[in-house]
This record gives sequence, C-alpha cells and structure tokens, in this order.
Amino acid sequence: MSQRIYSGPRADRGSAPTGWLPFLPWGLAAVTILGQILWVLTHGNLRAALTLLTVLTFFGATVTHAYLRRGLAWTAGYTGITLAFGLFIEALGVRTQFPFGHYWYSQTLGMSVLHVPLIIPLAWSMMAYPCLLAAQRLTESRMGTTVVGGVLLASWDLFLDPQMTGEGYWHWAPSKWQLPGVAGVPLQNFLGWLLAAVALMALLSRLPRKIARDGVPTLLLAWVYTSSTLAALVFFHRPGVALWGGICMGTVIIPWAWRVWSQPQW
Repeated sequence: MSQRIYSGPRADRGSAPTGWLPFLPWGLAAVTILGQILWVLTHGNLRAALTLLTVLTFFGATVTHAYLRRGLAWTAGYTGITLAFGLFIEALGVRTQFPFGHYWYSQTLGMSVLHVPLIIPLAWSMMAYPCLLAAQRLTESRMGTTVVGGVLLASWDLFLDPQMTGEGYWHWAPSKWQLPGVAGVPLQNFLGWLLAAVALMALLSRLPRKIARDGVPTLLLAWVYTSSTLAALVFFHRPGVALWGGICMGTVIIPWAWRVWSQPQW
C-alpha cells in the first residue's frame, strides 16, 4: 500500500509537541462533537448557547492544532487572514447585499461588530482550516488548493444556511430563485459563498504548506459531513438539503477520505 504524503512548494514538517498539550485539540474536538449532538436534542435558549459553545470549541480545536503542528507564525497568519476575511465579507454582505443577497442577523448570536455577530468570523475560520488541509491532500498546486478548498468550504453552507435560518439566527428577504428542495435560502447566497470561499482559499494557499499529523481536522471534517447529512435527513426532515449538501460536499469528501485511508500522513 502506498504511503506517499503531499509535499508541494515550501513543504515542511510540523513540530512534535510533548506533554499534555497535544491532547488539547482532541479534547476541544470532543466537546464540539458532544455539543453538536446535544444541539440536535435541545431547543430554544439552550440550543443557542450550544451554538456559541461549539463554534468556540471548534475554533479552539483548529487554532491549537495549527499552533502545535504548524507553529506560531503560520497560525497567526492563518487566523489573521480568516478572521479578517470573515468579518469583511459578512459586513459587506449585510451592508450591500453582495455577494450573498439581502439578509440580516438576529440578536440571538450575541455581540456584533458592523452588524455581524463576532461568532460568525470564528465560524469562517474554524471550517476553513480542515477544508484547506483536505484540499492540500488532494492537490499540490495553489490553483488546485484554491478551487478544491473553495468548493469544499462553499458546499458546507448547503447544510449550514438552511439549518441556521430555520433557527432564526439570520433572515433572508423573499427570493424566487432557490435551489429545489432548499426553501428559504436564495440561490444567490450559495453562489456568493462559492465566490467568497474561493477568494479565501486563494489567500490561504499562499501560506507555507507544512506536513503534520492532522487527526483533529480530519476527524472534525468527517464529522461535519456525516452529521450534517444525517441531521438534515433524519432529524430536520429536509431530504433536499441532505441531497444537495451530501452530493456537493461529497465530491471532495469522498476522494479526500480515500486519500486519507490509502495514503496515511505521518
């Protein structure tokens, strides 16, 4: 069995931390998964609190993993890019309706800056990390990383937006252009997400590519895909969302999962 790992330009191996620190990202990932399971089983204010908690723990898992495996400079660059981009694109969207369409946030998600809850840039950052690493496992070029990572990140929103809109965390103006089976979210939003996700991955693809043990982001990405598909189909009774998200995200997840299994990264 082949055990080739990606290399590519400016490849480098991550650090090898010792002591209890390597377990911190795993612990935060475990809290994230447990919190998201409880989220499905709860309602109202408790569900909103779990939303905030799981975004914070998911973000914490990615940042601590990046720091331990890719170093302080890489992590500072990554978080700076993703947080600034997330706030900028959402503030632009709320103010101008570009690129996502006409939407606005409720007060449920806590403190806001420029009419954007602070938790939203954290969500952009937390999910961009495993998407970036997954794209780098599938392609060695910056262009490939930009396109594959952008498609993967944008397809996540096929699950996210219907779910969060259903909870009233943000609202959309009526639109007649919608994906079949995904009512309540304008088609422009998903096209805007694709544009924004590709732009973000183009920026992130310029960070040094480092080889490291990526068990935590691998677990979180696999969990997001499987749990989102299952939740949409079984718990929220939205087969259209499960179908669109499962297929579109699966175009990257399935070959990525095969690569992870067949060519382990040491």
